[in-house]
Amino acid sequence: MRELLAESRNALDEKGTLHRFTYYIIIGEMMMGEQLGCESYGVKIAEDGGDIADVPNLTTSISRIDALLELLIRNEVGPVGLHDVLSDWL
Repeated sequence: MRELLAESRNALDEKGTLHRFTYYIIIGEMMMGEQLGCESYGVKIAEDGGDIADVPNLTTSISRIDALLELLIRNEVGPVGLHDVLSDWL
């Protein structure tokens, strides 16, 4: 499994506290039967000095993972909110 750094972003929460989130694409392999494997993609969000959330093997589509990553970055989703966003996205 590999991680591809996508972007780091500073975000203010509702209390005015500054957070720095770093977004990654996780590149792995999903087995489709005994001998057939395909590349799979997931996401990881890490907060500097704080929480980390990752979900591998979300999709085999690079365009779909790009769209998800863009959504996460645009909305400054932190590690704590990742699973909520994913439940709506899936």
